Order: sequence, then structure tokens, then C-alpha cells
Amino acid sequence: MKRVPAIIAALPREIAALVKGWERRSPARGVAVYSNGEAVVACAGMGVARVALAVQAAMDALPVTDLLSVGLAGACDPKLRVGELVRAGVVLDSRTGERFEDSPFSQLLVSSDAIASVREKARLHATCYAHAVDMEAASVARLARERGLGFHAIKVISDEADFELAELARFSTADGQFREGAFALHAALHPAMWSKVIALGRNSGKAVAALTVALRGELDWYRNLA
Repeated sequence: MKRVPAIIAALPREIAALVKGWERRSPARGVAVYSNGEAVVACAGMGVARVALAVQAAMDALPVTDLLSVGLAGACDPKLRVGELVRAGVVLDSRTGERFEDSPFSQLLVSSDAIASVREKARLHATCYAHAVDMEAASVARLARERGLGFHAIKVISDEADFELAELARFSTADGQFREGAFALHAALHPAMWSKVIALGRNSGKAVAALTVALRGELDWYRNLA
């Protein structure tokens, strides 16, 4: 049977370059689905509820066999640098303690219900030996298990272990989106944040570029299975 991957991301900017030229659908408010006939990409925002919407939209678009949780992540391991990939061998749900395994890989990714602070990243590294932290992978893994689908998590570091992002949480919306305009206005009114905002933009761009390259390679791998 042909394997059809569904790439599940939180925010459109994480997969914008990957899906250029793909067919786009918007089955529900805040949900975007892209397909090239061989694979599907869906993003619906951050958080557990939004993941479920993205997965369902992807499954409605194509008969998928694998769910890939992709996107930006924070480094818990101080050795990890911006732009480095994390392919999770274990995804740990910080809320429930559930573990989801992908045996070919060895890194540990923790899924949290909020943007992790520097202190929280350090705690996860010390107590769980976590390499990185995100917000969605465990939910994607759970849905894959429930539906009998394959699962992989491919994340890229956008903020290193000592880079503080916790203040960004106030700019997330109820539907899992990030209010970029509101954040930009807030930053403009606080000059002390300017250098950090510049670094954040640079780091995010580098991370997204690395993720795009990795995902193109992943799609080539699936294509060659046919």
C-alpha cells in the first residue's frame, strides 16, 4: 500500500515555503490544508484542540497513513543550537505522563501545554533528560495511535536553552494563533525588547529554512517508496 504522509504544523509560517504551488483548502475557520496529491499539510494553530482539527482536516483531504508532527521547538539541552533538527525517539506528554515511541531515533521531546520558560526548559532537561520542548507532538502521536497510523516528530530548534520566550504566551489567541501585529506593537513600545525581537526573527527564519529542507527530504523519501 502506498504510504501517504500528513504533515501537521501549528502555524502557517512553519510550512509556507514547503507548500508553495500546492493546492490550498480551508475547511474550517483557522484551518489551512495543502495537498500536492501525494502528501497533505495541515495547520490549525497551537494547542491540543487545534491539533485535532488539523489531523481531521488532513485525513479528510487524503487517505493518509502517517502523521508527522513538525515545527519549531525550544531547546532543553544546552548543546542544541538554532536550526538543529530534533527527530524524537520518544515524545513525552508533560500533562499525562504518556510516552510515544519512534524506535529509529533517540532524542526525547516533551510536549507542554504552554510556551516553556528558560527555567522550565532547564527543569525538563534535568528531570527528564529532554532534548527539546514543543506544544503539539504528543497530541499528534496520540491521534496517530488511536487511528492506527504511523507517527514521527520532526522539530527544529528556534530558541536555545537560555533564550526566554515565556512572555510570548500572552499573544496567543483562543484558536491557537499568534497575534504577530499585537506583539510587534508591544515590542515597538518597549525599546529594551528590540535586540531580542531581532534575534527572535533571525532565529525563527533560520529554523524554518532548516525545517523546510528536512521536510522536502522526508517527502522525497515517501515518494521513493512508491
